[in-house]
Amino acid sequence: MLTAIVGINWGDEGKGRMVDLLSEKYDIVVRYQGGNNAGHTVVNEKGKFILNLLPSGILRDETVNVMGGGMVIDVEHLTKEIESLRKGGITITPDHLKISDRATICMPYHKLMDILEEDRLADKKFGSTRRGIAPVYADKFMKKTLRMGDLFCPDTLKQKIADIVEWKNLTVTSYGHEPVSADEMYEWIMTYAMPFVPYVTNTTEYLDNAERNGKKIMFEAQLGALRDIDFGIYPYTSSSSTIASYAPIGAGVPHLKLDESIGIIKAYSSCVGEGPFTCELFGEKGNELREAGGEYGAATGRPRRVGGFDIPASRYGTLVQGATCLALTKLDILSYLKEIPVCTAYIVDGKETTSFPTGDKLTNATPVYTTMKGWCTDISGCRKIEDLPKEALDYIKYIEKNMNCPIKYVSVGPSREQYIEMY
Repeated sequence: MLTAIVGINWGDEGKGRMVDLLSEKYDIVVRYQGGNNAGHTVVNEKGKFILNLLPSGILRDETVNVMGGGMVIDVEHLTKEIESLRKGGITITPDHLKISDRATICMPYHKLMDILEEDRLADKKFGSTRRGIAPVYADKFMKKTLRMGDLFCPDTLKQKIADIVEWKNLTVTSYGHEPVSADEMYEWIMTYAMPFVPYVTNTTEYLDNAERNGKKIMFEAQLGALRDIDFGIYPYTSSSSTIASYAPIGAGVPHLKLDESIGIIKAYSSCVGEGPFTCELFGEKGNELREAGGEYGAATGRPRRVGGFDIPASRYGTLVQGATCLALTKLDILSYLKEIPVCTAYIVDGKETTSFPTGDKLTNATPVYTTMKGWCTDISGCRKIEDLPKEALDYIKYIEKNMNCPIKYVSVGPSREQYIEMY
C-alpha cells in the first residue's frame, strides 16, 4: 500500500495531525519535498510537537521515517529539531530515521540570500520564510549544491565548498554584503552535517526493497496544492512540487505508483504569507476565526490570514492532488458560529465562476459568500457520525458534494483520538 497525505489548499490544513493519526497503519513515512519553511503541529499522549523537517511518523517508535531526495535540509535546524524531540522522550536512531544521499543541503548562505532578496523587494516581497528555500532549490537546478551523499567523501568536500562559495560570492557581494567565508562553511558542515553520516543511505534501494517485501509506505507532503511551484498561486508558491504525483519521485522511487491520495482540507480557509487569498475575511470576523483556530504559523509564528471554506480553490486542489478521499480537519473550531461563511464562487472580470483562475485574474477576483447554519455546541467529544449535530453533518455533506470526493475522516480536535471515520 502506497499512500500520499497531501494538502488541498495553501498549507496548514492539518497534514501532520493526520499523518500522526494514520501512520499507525504504515511501516514507513516519507517526506518527499520542501525544507524547514513550514511546520506540522502534532499533539499526542507524549505531548505537543512542532516538526519542520522530520516526517510526522517520527513520533511513533515502530515507524521508519525517510527524508527523501526531493528535500532540502538545513542540518543545523535538523540538529536542533532532533534535540527538542529527544528532550520530549522521542527515540531517534539510524534505524528509525533514514536520510537520502540525494537530499540537498541548505547552507547558511542560502538563508542569507533569502533575507537579502526579501529586503531588497521590500513591499513587493514574496512572503518568504527567510529560511533559504528558494535560493537552495535555485542552486540545485544550477547544479551548484552539496548533497548528503557528499559527506561520504570528505577528501573532496573542502574543495567543493570553496568552488561553490567563490561562485556564490559573485551574487552575495552584489547586494553590498561582505563575502561568505569558505572556511566557515566547511566548519559548519563539519559541525552540523557530518554527525548525520550514519543516517544517510540510498533510500531508492531501501524503499524499493520495502515495497517488494510488502511494507506499507506513506508519503507526506509539506504545504498544499496551491503552493506547488507549477500548479500553485505562482509566484507566491514554494519552490518544490507539493502534489501527490511527485511523491514517489521526491521519495526516490519514481517507478512506484500510488494506491491512494488522501487530501487534507480544513473546515475553513487559512493562508500564511503573501499572494492572492480571495476568500479572506477581515476585521472582527477574521480576528475571531483566527483566534478560535489558533491560526499562527508553526514555523514562523506569523498570524495566518483566514476565511470561510473556499469551494473553487478546494475543488481545484482536490483535482490536481488526484485525491481519492478527503480528511476534514478543525471542524470543532466552527462551533462558536451561529452562521458559517462559505465562499461558493468568485467574481472574475465581472462574471461569477466556480473555476480557480491564475495570474492577475486570481489576484483581482472577489469572493461570493453564502452562509450555512451553525451547530453552536461542543463537538470535540464526538467519535461517531451519529454523535454529530445535524447542522455539522449537513456542513460536511455540503463540502463533500462540492468537492466531488468523499470525506473519509473528520477531525474534531488536535489529539489522536479526536476524529470520526465517516465510512
